[in-house]
Amino acid sequence: MTSSNAARDLPIAIVGGGFTGTLLAINLLRYGVKVALIERSSAQLAKGVAFGTRRPEHLLNVRASNMSAFPDDTGHFLRWMDFSDADEANRFVPRLTYGMYLREQLVAALAKAGPDARIVDGEACSIEFGDTAAEVRLADGDTVVARAVVLALGNFPPAPHPVLEGVPEPLYCPDPWNAAALEGLAGLDHVMVVGSGLTAADVVLSLDSAGFAGKVTVLSRRGLKPLSHAESGPVVTPVPDPDLRGVALAREVRRRAAEIGWRGAVDALRPHTQNIWRRHSSIAQASFLRHLRPYWDIHRHRLAPSVAKRLEDMEAAGRLRYVAGKLCDAHEEDGRVAVSYRPRGEDRIETLDVARVYNCAGPDGNLARVEAPILTHLLEQGRIRSDVHRLGVDADHLGRVRDADGRVQDRLLAAGPITKGEAWEIVAVPDIRRQVWGLARFLADEHWVGGEGL
Repeated sequence: MTSSNAARDLPIAIVGGGFTGTLLAINLLRYGVKVALIERSSAQLAKGVAFGTRRPEHLLNVRASNMSAFPDDTGHFLRWMDFSDADEANRFVPRLTYGMYLREQLVAALAKAGPDARIVDGEACSIEFGDTAAEVRLADGDTVVARAVVLALGNFPPAPHPVLEGVPEPLYCPDPWNAAALEGLAGLDHVMVVGSGLTAADVVLSLDSAGFAGKVTVLSRRGLKPLSHAESGPVVTPVPDPDLRGVALAREVRRRAAEIGWRGAVDALRPHTQNIWRRHSSIAQASFLRHLRPYWDIHRHRLAPSVAKRLEDMEAAGRLRYVAGKLCDAHEEDGRVAVSYRPRGEDRIETLDVARVYNCAGPDGNLARVEAPILTHLLEQGRIRSDVHRLGVDADHLGRVRDADGRVQDRLLAAGPITKGEAWEIVAVPDIRRQVWGLARFLADEHWVGGEGL
């Protein structure tokens, strides 16, 4: 059995080497904490799905000026890009470039840490907890002994769509990030994209860039599409953390938007959105998710202006159409997909004949459906449970995961999108970098830095 003193000399094991895990590892190493970063895909190390793309048309959805990996050095990414003036700071650079930036930061941190840092190539399948240490077992039988384990698993593929489950691949692409999604496009005349958020925008751009010359129908319940950033960064006047809740808060945001524009009104809330979410009851949160979430998403998570322009051009040319409705049926018919949907607010059924369907409904956070051996094991052991909204794992504001009985665990933690149920706004770089910075301080017992408490 490992003594408590010996356990302090063990590393923190981070399961997942994408953006969240990489940035947590870098911050821990800055505090002198030993790290074992476990990643099953070497291609996604320090990049993850979002920044591991090789397609130059996939741009960041945040301006370069706000993409530093470090909250205590906001100009770090700009210096790395050698950007100096306001025009360059306002650019939306390719995500593959940002992936190179992250990997370079990780390599530098590893070189400086020496033996205190370890990259583990493999898939974590189970964790056994002793009195003072945890043992992470990998698919190949190797183990990593750590004093604590952090789940940094990133975003998962979209939830299976019950209407589309009977359509065989490649007529149906259940995971739009699969490399095969853009294969065999020659001769295709019409495809359908289910879901209209940022992932759908990526898929439409990739289809166009890959030479697809046909039509795209984007189907979603409300027919909404992401809005665009302004050409230049907004000047946001800081506002106090609002005390209003629910409908009263929504009214105040609308009133403020009428005064200063919707971008300024939404951006002013960004420092407070996590606290606003936490102050609402689970019932109020569920009401937001059911009624307001789609509208919040299109205003909060925006497209780069150049991306929005390309999509607008495709719409103007008749190649892209957004439809509001509910998917009712889909089945293979003569090597194509016969699709039926009910237009929003109507009783009639519309039918379409398409060559392929893409599921772009957004990442699934329901732990019961996610295909990840480590999560399956922890659920079976009662070490984790879903949050009340099934957006991810149930955790407290420090990232400590709650077990099946609701008890927080000091040696099992989580970070990144998997903690959306606790933090809500935890998918963008600015939010994640702040979260992992605080988590690193907590794990390093550096609760006070520069007079700023956790």
